[in-house]
Amino acid sequence: MAISRRRFLTWIGAAGAGLSTVNTAQASTLTQFKGHPEGLGVLHDTTRCVGCRKCEEACNTVNDLPKPDRAFQDMSVLENKRRTTTKAFTVVNSYPVGSQDQPVFRKIQCNHCLEPACASACFVRAFKKRADGAVVYDPSVCVGCRYCMVACPFEIPTYEYDNPLTPKVLKCTFCAPRIEKGLLPGCVESCPKEALTFGKRNDLITLARKRIARHPDRYIDHIYGETEMGGTSWLGLAGVAFKDLGMREDLGTTPAPALTSGALSVVPMVVGLWPVFLAGMYGMTVRREKIAAEETRSEIAQAVKETQTLADEKMAKALEKAQAEKRTALEKAEKEKEQALKDAMESFKKENEPGEEE
Repeated sequence: MAISRRRFLTWIGAAGAGLSTVNTAQASTLTQFKGHPEGLGVLHDTTRCVGCRKCEEACNTVNDLPKPDRAFQDMSVLENKRRTTTKAFTVVNSYPVGSQDQPVFRKIQCNHCLEPACASACFVRAFKKRADGAVVYDPSVCVGCRYCMVACPFEIPTYEYDNPLTPKVLKCTFCAPRIEKGLLPGCVESCPKEALTFGKRNDLITLARKRIARHPDRYIDHIYGETEMGGTSWLGLAGVAFKDLGMREDLGTTPAPALTSGALSVVPMVVGLWPVFLAGMYGMTVRREKIAAEETRSEIAQAVKETQTLADEKMAKALEKAQAEKRTALEKAEKEKEQALKDAMESFKKENEPGEEE
């Protein structure tokens, strides 16, 4: 792929920004962040979810995503286990559990971790955790390394592979622009069964504990996301084991930065070498394009020469053929002329011969 000078300089600038911020990233791994006191979140009560996919449709609308191949009213898609994509920031899957007649439904989206793995792995700080709870992405500094995709334990961030010019890493935005205006996230607002509750994270945890205490026969005594990976802004309640809903139960309580501190220790070296690598790649690309252009010009010149030679040969043959045909035609006309004269002389002689006397 050709690299423009503008894009190359952008990459160099991003690499330099990463070098200046990597110490901050490393420092954050030394202590556990307890979250912003007023941070917001969403509680998803799977015992209330009916799999209507209204949340999917609302997410699609508020984020101006392309329409799906199959309508949101088509419930047959629930039969397949789906994951989020660049065109679907949230999906609902169904899970048959034990001897229950009805499956359990689970909504999947970014969990907006208190200490995001995507942010700790990003050396240019394209991902940031906001005080209101949202983990947001800045495509203007992203260099497309996709470390965030590898780091996320929930396998959420996705990459625009079909966008060759300005690809981005995409995921649920927690409807940050709507929250800033005092509105609910699109999925929460559209849920007809109140399976999604939006509010302060601490209040949601209190609400979840009350529900568990009031209905111990309905809920598993665990709030998913309260402590997993250091805690998440998206919380979950369920009446069955979370592993039966495809959710990881092996994450522990250690936040992502503490787990990635070893890997981040090599980032300064990588970032320091990154401009050198990009410069070499840019130089190689320019040289390859120059050689390719010279080869193309040489091939075109050779093709023109061969075409001209072939045209000259065809023209010479055509002229030779035309001259031969002309000579043949002249010879034929000359013979016809001589024959006509001969015939005329014989006719004249016959007409002028003295007749026989009777």
